[in-house]
Amino acid sequence: MESRGEAQRMVVEGRAPDPREARSAPEFIALLRVLKDASGLTFRELAQRADAVGDVLPRSTIANMLGRTSVPREELLAAFVRACGCGPTEVADWLAVRKELAVHGQRARGGGAGQDGAGTAEPGRAQGAPAGRSPEESAVQSAEPPTVPLPVPPPARRRRSGTVLAAAVSLVVLAAAAVTVTLLVRDDGVRDDDRPESRRATGPVAGRTVQIRSVHSGFCLSEERGSDSGRLYQVPCEEETIPGFSLKPLDGGAWRIATDHPDYGPGCTGVWDGIRDAGAPLQDQECGKRGDAEEFLIEPVGRPADGYRIRPAHTRLCVGAQGNSKKRGAKMVQTSCDGADRGNLFSFDPVAADAAGG
Repeated sequence: MESRGEAQRMVVEGRAPDPREARSAPEFIALLRVLKDASGLTFRELAQRADAVGDVLPRSTIANMLGRTSVPREELLAAFVRACGCGPTEVADWLAVRKELAVHGQRARGGGAGQDGAGTAEPGRAQGAPAGRSPEESAVQSAEPPTVPLPVPPPARRRRSGTVLAAAVSLVVLAAAAVTVTLLVRDDGVRDDDRPESRRATGPVAGRTVQIRSVHSGFCLSEERGSDSGRLYQVPCEEETIPGFSLKPLDGGAWRIATDHPDYGPGCTGVWDGIRDAGAPLQDQECGKRGDAEEFLIEPVGRPADGYRIRPAHTRLCVGAQGNSKKRGAKMVQTSCDGADRGNLFSFDPVAADAAGG
C-alpha cells in the first residue's frame, strides 16, 4: 500500500486510488476514504451529486459506510464512487473488487479486478462456505485483519478521539440543563421568556458550550434529529438540542460559532452556500466551505443587554426565525435587521457543567 506521504500526494493531485490495491475489506474501506478526500467533496455535496443523477446516497449513510470494516452494498458503493467523479470503467473496477472481497474475504495485492480467485468453487458460493450461509456472511467471519493497514487521512468531519465518552457526558449535561430550563415553563405550557424578569440574556464567552436561545420565542437553535440537511430550527430548550455550540473569537471582533454534532463531529455554523440574500437558511456544515459566511458579529442591544444580534460577516444582516415566527420548528434564516426588535435577539446560555466550571 502507499505510504502516508504518497496517499497525501494522491489527494493533493486529485488522483483516485486503485481499488485493486486492497487485500481485505478494511483496506477497501480505507481506499474509499482516500477517494472521498481526493474528490474534495463534503458528505452533503456527495449526496447532492448522487441525487442529481437519480442515486440515493444520504449523508449519514456515507458516514456509516466509511466507518465500517466490511464492504458496502453494491448499489451504495456504485452511487458513492460515481458521486466522487469515477467513470464507468472505474466504477466497474470498484464493484469487481468489492465482489471478490465479499465472496472470499481476502485477495492478492494488485490482482486483476475481474479475477475472483475462485478455482473450482461452486458458482455463487465461496470455497468452504457452509450450506445455508451466504458467501458474504462466510467471508466476513473468515476475514483476517490486514497485515499492513492503509494510512488514511481523517474524514472531513470525523469525530475526535473520546467522542463516545464526550457524547455520554453531553447527555448528562443536557439533562441537567433541561431541569433548569423546565423551571421557567408555567403549568399551562406557555413560556415566561417574554417577561423581562424571567431570564437575563447572556453574552458570548469563548470556548464555553452554550444553547443559543431566541429572546423572541424562548426556543433554542437545533438541527432536526435524523436529518442530514444541517439546517437549524428553533425548538424547546428543554429538549435535546443538537449540535453542541461553542464560540471562538476571530480577528476583527468576529466570532465563529463552532459545532459538535453527535453523528458528524466538528463543524461550523454558517449561511447556506454563502448566499447573500435575505431568507438564506442557517446551516451546520464542515468548516472552511463558506468563507466569511461562517463568521459572525455578535452585538449587544440595550443596557443591560436585552439580547444579542447575530450578524453574518459577509452581509451584516441579522439571524432570526423565518417570518419573525415564535412557533416551534421555525427555520433560522438570514434576515433584515430593520427594527431590531426581540425577533433578532439571542442569548448564549451556558450549559450547566460549563457554567459551573467556568
